[in-house]
Amino acid sequence: MMNRSLSVRSKKSHDSPAEKSTPKHRFTMASLRGMQQPELSKKLFKIIKSENHAIGAYESASRERISIASQISDWGEATGDDSISDISDKVGVLLSEMGEQEDLFAQNLEDYRSVLKQIRNTESSVQPSRDNKAKITDEIQKLKYKEPQSTKLVQLEQELVRAEAQNLVAEAQLTNITRQKLKEAYDLHSAAVIERGEKQILLARHMRRLVQLLDDTPLVPGDVRPAFEHSAQARQVLNDAEEDLREWQPSFDAITSSATEMGSNLMPASVAGDTSTVEPSVAGGEDAPAQLESPQEKRDMTGSTMVQGEGYQQQGYQQQ
Repeated sequence: MMNRSLSVRSKKSHDSPAEKSTPKHRFTMASLRGMQQPELSKKLFKIIKSENHAIGAYESASRERISIASQISDWGEATGDDSISDISDKVGVLLSEMGEQEDLFAQNLEDYRSVLKQIRNTESSVQPSRDNKAKITDEIQKLKYKEPQSTKLVQLEQELVRAEAQNLVAEAQLTNITRQKLKEAYDLHSAAVIERGEKQILLARHMRRLVQLLDDTPLVPGDVRPAFEHSAQARQVLNDAEEDLREWQPSFDAITSSATEMGSNLMPASVAGDTSTVEPSVAGGEDAPAQLESPQEKRDMTGSTMVQGEGYQQQGYQQQ
């Protein structure tokens, strides 16, 4: 959990979060995996990789927003105008919170991306079943052309029957996991977008309240601005923002799922005993990531609060 004082001024430190951070997305040998992906999973592999870059952009935007928040506060102090100094510092607090919300959004997108990986892993596991069926079919056709009386034809046809049976189960598992996880992935994605949007709007509305407190009445040369009289109101705006973030609740309808009837082998429970010939990796074996919580369960454990009086706290999603 992160604690931040009511002010976001740098206190003579010129190191920004953007300068301290290191890029998360570097080229490694793992980047070459795309060339080795089975044909069936190549498109989804590319989508997942692109989403990784998009998430990195949101993380970068979060760091930059927090850095800008500190800069606007320091600038306001440097003007020598007490009113501008007070308002700009509190605007900086809200801007910093907006940056933290961007980081939470990036974390939520990573959860959505993890669900897409489960579809990709299943696609990768089904590819050998397709390839084996196609290979045996091709061998039968070649043998019928070259040696139509060969006794090996019977053996190959028996192998084809087994391969078709395995492939039939694998294809059913693929369509089951694809429908379930696609629904789950974009449940998480859309929920994250809505949460981010509503919280950013909430913070922006409080920022407008802050700016409204600044008197911009023109002065003639020689006149003196009256002392800033809204410090208590400005502090209350931050307190209100804290309370609104703490009390925020999702306002969208839940997406229902019928996948509860599906067994651990990605088939309906009624046919759970009919898939013993399928490789465990197809049915979500060791490579399959753990099940994620539902969006509602995740939100029950989250929050973003600004501490009253001396500062605010930022609590992100707790990964299970």
